[in-house]
Amino acid sequence: MSQVPDPVREGKAYQEHLIGLLGDDDPAEVQKGTADAFAFLIADAGAHLRERPEPGEWSVLECFGHVADAEIVYAGRYRWIVAHDEPPLIGYDQDLWVDNLHVNEYDPQALMERFRILRKANLEMWARSTREEREKIGQHAERGPESYDLSFRLIAGHDRFHLEQARGALASVRGY
Repeated sequence: MSQVPDPVREGKAYQEHLIGLLGDDDPAEVQKGTADAFAFLIADAGAHLRERPEPGEWSVLECFGHVADAEIVYAGRYRWIVAHDEPPLIGYDQDLWVDNLHVNEYDPQALMERFRILRKANLEMWARSTREEREKIGQHAERGPESYDLSFRLIAGHDRFHLEQARGALASVRGY
C-alpha cells in the first residue's frame, strides 16, 4: 500500500488522497456497500480477525472499528455543519481511538449492527439534503473549511482506503 498523507500534518493532501480513491463514483453508492464488504471480510478473517500484521499496524477488526468510529464522528459533523453556521469540527487521533478504546476487543457483530444503523441514518440524511445544505461548511481544526458535500465524499474514500488496508492486513497475517 502506498504511503498515505498524514491527516493532521498534511490535511489537504489527505483530503485529495481520499477523494482520489472515490474518483467519479457516487459517494452514497460506495457507502451503501461498505457494511457488506466488511461483513464478508470479517467472516473470511476467522481466527485472524484480531491479529495485527506488525506492531503498530491494525488488524482487520481494528480497521473496521476505525471506520465505525469515524461514522460516529461524521454523524455529528454532518449535523453540526447543516444545523449551524460554520461550526468548529474537532479532529481526533485515530490511533489513540483504536488503542485506548480497545477496538480489537470489540464484538464484531455488535459493531456491525451499530455501524449499519449509523450508516443508514447518515445515508438517509444525505438523500433528503438540499444543494444548499450540502454546500454549508464547518471549520475543521486541522484542515480548514469542509463542506457537508466534501465530508460525505471523504468518508466514501475513507471506506475504500480502510477496506483495502483490512484486506492487506489479512493477507499479511495469512502469509500471502
